[in-house]
Amino acid sequence: MALDGITVSALVHELDSTLTGGRITKISQPEKDELLLTIKNNASQYRLLISAGASLPLMYLTDKNKQNPMTAPNFCMLLRKHINNAKITGITQPGLERVINISLEHFDDLGDKRRKTLIVELMGKHSNIIFCNEENRIVDSIKHISSNVSSVREVLPGRDYFIPNTADKINPLEMTAEKFEEISQKPMEAYKALYTSMTGLSPVVAQEICHRASIEPFRTINELMPEEKMRLLGSITSMMKDVKNKIFAPCIFYEKKIPVEFSAIPLSVYEGLPVKQSESISEILETYFSEKDEVTRIRQKTIELRQIIQNTLQKDYKKYDLQLKQLQDTEKRDKFKIYGELITAYGYNLKPGSDKLVTVNYYDDEEIAIPLDPTMSPIENAKRYFDKYGKMKRTNEALAEIIKQTSDEITHLESVSMALDMAQDEGDISEIREELVQSGYIRRRSEKNKRRTESNPLHFISSEGYHIYVGKNNLQNEYITFKLAGGNDWWFHAKGIPGSHVIVKSEGRELPDLVFEEAARLAAYYSKGRSLEKVEVDYSLKKNIRKPGGSKPGFVIYHTNFSMIIEPDITGIRQG
Repeated sequence: MALDGITVSALVHELDSTLTGGRITKISQPEKDELLLTIKNNASQYRLLISAGASLPLMYLTDKNKQNPMTAPNFCMLLRKHINNAKITGITQPGLERVINISLEHFDDLGDKRRKTLIVELMGKHSNIIFCNEENRIVDSIKHISSNVSSVREVLPGRDYFIPNTADKINPLEMTAEKFEEISQKPMEAYKALYTSMTGLSPVVAQEICHRASIEPFRTINELMPEEKMRLLGSITSMMKDVKNKIFAPCIFYEKKIPVEFSAIPLSVYEGLPVKQSESISEILETYFSEKDEVTRIRQKTIELRQIIQNTLQKDYKKYDLQLKQLQDTEKRDKFKIYGELITAYGYNLKPGSDKLVTVNYYDDEEIAIPLDPTMSPIENAKRYFDKYGKMKRTNEALAEIIKQTSDEITHLESVSMALDMAQDEGDISEIREELVQSGYIRRRSEKNKRRTESNPLHFISSEGYHIYVGKNNLQNEYITFKLAGGNDWWFHAKGIPGSHVIVKSEGRELPDLVFEEAARLAAYYSKGRSLEKVEVDYSLKKNIRKPGGSKPGFVIYHTNFSMIIEPDITGIRQG
């Protein structure tokens, strides 16, 4: 979610306790809407990243440095002139606004002490970094907003600074029963009424307030019972009490190892999801957005491959359905064979020009009427039906092989699609591209542009200390099965669906039952059946696994195996 007032409150608390009393020793502007301040305090050095980007406004402490442009922008030069070596005297937040005020103290050219304020507004597309003097007048800002852009407030040198209050929202830190009564009369969903009526609340936090009060967030708030409204008010009051007392619990919630949400407070609405906790909201913000950016970057780099796979799959699905229909049409071929046999057996007494033969089918002793071509003799009619039978039989045999090829291609492409979902880095994408090249779906890049990045299979360690390897794509599946694994190591795979090969290195020992279960859970989780409650998993010694000649990467056969049905849950399995 975007930075809300509660997250800003946690950030202000951290920054104030860490940076107040320190001095700004370096100011840089790596991007047009971004500042990086270096601050020394208590014999330590800190970097404070401030971004006023419209799509992703951010502010947090970081250990990372950024490359600066050769020529510093004007706003950066102005800040260096005024507040380089300035002392930070306090970092505050007005109410629960998404605004951070950094109070500064420095000496001017005449040696007189001056006070300035660097104001960071983290308000989505309206985000800005504004530098003000003692009279709260704007000296300059990283973004200039004229009256042509905003009729509410100009952000230009010489203008007085103020926080626009167009929505007339209630400060939740000052919530009273009377103010809540105004909110509770609105004819809208409860969670929506909360975040649209109070400053600093995001939709997620509004849902959390409802959840803590045991109220469905999508219920209309003015239709709640009085006792339900009281619980809702109590939930708001309790949460704001923690904010006032600076009781925060910064955390990130994950789903399938992808960060889905961050928060400065516990979120019971995400109960059950894996969570990463930290004492530092800066660490949480930096981790969340860097991991989110990595996922987005990998997704963007796989768009081309996904499109190729999806287009080919769509064609294969249509082709497969048509082939099945054609195969179904050939299933009536035996009828024509019987027609030919019956005409041959009983057609001798037919009158010339007859258009049908009514006789008893000696296969089921029931009467049957066989259509005839009156222009043909009985022998010619029989031959016509035998020819139809032969043609359909040949078509059936050919279609059976073609359908198998189409089915195998669909299975292979679905496994590649799943591998793209599992891709974690450039190496994974490079291997998937190589597989598609080998399979003839895309052309190989020219040698000068060709760059292969190494990628390794996933590595887990069982509770008993055994090493378990999981292929992230079909090339890795082949590697761990036919190169990494020994004949007496164990091989696992979800039955009948695309999925990863899983290898357990037995080290010549007999595996405990728990290791079999953990490996099967990994095979179920890293398969197309991940979303199912239970998945059937086949497992066998690696020496029983064979790869047919000419088959697609990752395709294997086996005739000796065991099976178990297990949940696709890998909670508690340690990654190596």
